[in-house]
Amino acid sequence: MTGKLAPLLRALQQSRALAAKQDIAEAVGILGPQAGNAIRLGDDCAAIEDGDGYLLLASEGFQDSFVRAMPWFAGYCGVMVNVSDIAAMGGRPVAVVDALWSETSEAARSILTGLHDGARTYNVPVVGGHTNMRSTHNSLSVAVLGRARHLLTSFDAQPGEVLIAAIDLRGRWHDPHPFWDASSALCGTDGVARLRGDLDLLPGIAEDGLSRAAKDISMAGLLGTALMLAECSGVGMTICLDDIPRPEDAPLERWLSAFPSYGYLLASRPGDAEPLMARFRSRGIATAVIGQCTTTQRLDVTWEGETEPFWDLARTPLMGCAP
Repeated sequence: MTGKLAPLLRALQQSRALAAKQDIAEAVGILGPQAGNAIRLGDDCAAIEDGDGYLLLASEGFQDSFVRAMPWFAGYCGVMVNVSDIAAMGGRPVAVVDALWSETSEAARSILTGLHDGARTYNVPVVGGHTNMRSTHNSLSVAVLGRARHLLTSFDAQPGEVLIAAIDLRGRWHDPHPFWDASSALCGTDGVARLRGDLDLLPGIAEDGLSRAAKDISMAGLLGTALMLAECSGVGMTICLDDIPRPEDAPLERWLSAFPSYGYLLASRPGDAEPLMARFRSRGIATAVIGQCTTTQRLDVTWEGETEPFWDLARTPLMGCAP
């Protein structure tokens, strides 16, 4: 690797967030292929056939250090990140449950207030869970049930399709964490309706057949998320960093490592790309074609005239979820 692109990619390859995705391979190896009619392991959430559609089940856990440092935001994120995963699969959220451990009732109050505010913001009720206010630590996990008529999955990107990024740039950094927050500032304001409508774009896209494959941009960042989508679909990708929607003052490395509160990658047939992106633009969400799916199992990246390989899945699997 040479030039500016090489050290950028090297830093991203060595990130803790991407290493955490490699840990999934060990869990997949232990659990093995699931029985029944659930979507394969490796997607944003479980999808189980149910009548004329699918039940969706997503869950997230939060590290104690995050919950202790930002208890209200941890509770809020418990809803926000899960409903994002539901949307990424083409679904709409139905209900929330949580499991909370706290040292005191005061600590629990702030976490639960954030959870309540998130549930109200995204119009999804908290219907139960587990609470322990006499623990030795502060921890939180949250699960959301959803429903979809048609799925967007991590397993259906096809060679020749274009890769589209859609990211809400109307946010701010939630320092010191790598979070781009375009959500919590709208909690309890007229922006609540905007957030709900923005999420509803994804199931609409699935139902109208404009895409079959999508993924929520996770803590692995944009390239890590693209890599997970490529691995599950058994394809390669080329991505141009110059085309990725980005706030004007956001350093590229930080932006590529960020978890945006509203950020998705979608694979689409070239002819469907423009009408798909028009839906995001109509709601003020930045979107662009940033790459293409290929027949290789490699993720290649270009930036300012340079091209470098980022990851070769044929040599080094990420999550162990390849077809």
